Amino acid sequence: MKYDVLQVLGMLLLALCVQGLVRLLIDDGDRGLLGGLPGGFVPLLLTYAGLTAVGVLLAGWAHTRAKALGRR
Repeated sequence: MKYDVLQVLGMLLLALCVQGLVRLLIDDGDRGLLGGLPGGFVPLLLTYAGLTAVGVLLAGWAHTRAKALGRR
């Protein structure tokens, strides 16, 4: 059960951060959910990219662990 929750959280993080990353790249005026962070364009871009990677890794890890336990 906990791996299912972690997989869902990873996918939510992935979806939100990818949307913010694409929105930041296409329309620089719209900074998305993390727009209040200081530093400008590059730190915000790196934050979105890093959180996207964390979401991918978390969802993949949780899926692998659930599969190893025979849940998939």
